[in-house]
This record gives sequence, C-alpha cells and structure tokens, in this order.
Amino acid sequence: MAGRITASEKQLQPDPRYGDKVLAKFINCVMLDGKKAIAQRVVYDALEKMKKRMDKDKREGMPTTVIDAFRQAIENVKPNVEVRSKRVGGANYQVPMPVTQRRRQSLAFRWIITAVRAEKGKPLADRLAKELYDAANGEGKACNTREQTHRMAEANKAFSHFAW
Repeated sequence: MAGRITASEKQLQPDPRYGDKVLAKFINCVMLDGKKAIAQRVVYDALEKMKKRMDKDKREGMPTTVIDAFRQAIENVKPNVEVRSKRVGGANYQVPMPVTQRRRQSLAFRWIITAVRAEKGKPLADRLAKELYDAANGEGKACNTREQTHRMAEANKAFSHFAW
C-alpha cells in the first residue's frame, strides 16, 4: 500500500556521541552508499569545528553547546509553508500549503546538505560546519532557500482558496 508509515522512527537509535535522535537522522541523510562511519566522522568533525568557532566569537543569542546550536540551525531552516502545484480548470496554480512537522525537518536537512554539496574546494566537514554555523545565526544558503519558499508562498497567497 502506498503512503504507509514505516517503523523507521521507532527503530532510529540516538547518535552515539550526543544521544540525539535528530542528529542521528541527519547523519543518515548525509550518508552516501551506506557508509555510515564516514558520515558520522564528517558530521562530528563539522560539529567540533563549529564548537571552536563558537568559542572563538561569542555572539549574543547563540546557544552555548554545539548540539543546541545544531538544533537552532535546523529550526532556522525549517519552512512553515510551501507552494504545491494544483490543476484547476485547465490551469496550474501554485497554492501555498502548510508543511507537516516531519516534512519540515526533512526539507531542512535536504536544503542544508544540498547547500553544502553544491560548494566545492574545501573538505565536506568544513563546508558543513560553516553552513550549520550560518544557519544557527539565520544566514547561509539554506536559510535563503527557506526565505525564497516563504516569499513564493506569500506571492501566491491569492490562490490559497484552492487548498482543499
């Protein structure tokens, strides 16, 4: 059956270093070709580099621990609304729709990872640390993607009555 909910959320174990399930899910999203140890090393290196950067320049409103900064970064990237294409009377409309909590998290993960992989030249851990630090401060490519999504939803607010 399509759309069936799996037990993946129940089976997900917290990550070994911080004991956080959201971080474990993020590591799984970073992973390529089933190489989890490499994904863990990349994410943990990025968090260490992020911690050094946080210690170096203390900003007001920035969380104190690196795991809180990671959570803040994910929260800042999560979209509230998105546009979905609806066909009504032979025309396609971009209709703004609210986003479920699960999809908000997966979109945030996807946008961060896409932004990191699009940049070239530095090791992945460095790029990930920079993007997560920027996202925790409400900046960076992933936050720009969120802002564009919200702007598009705002621009198409007139078609919201098609959301049934």
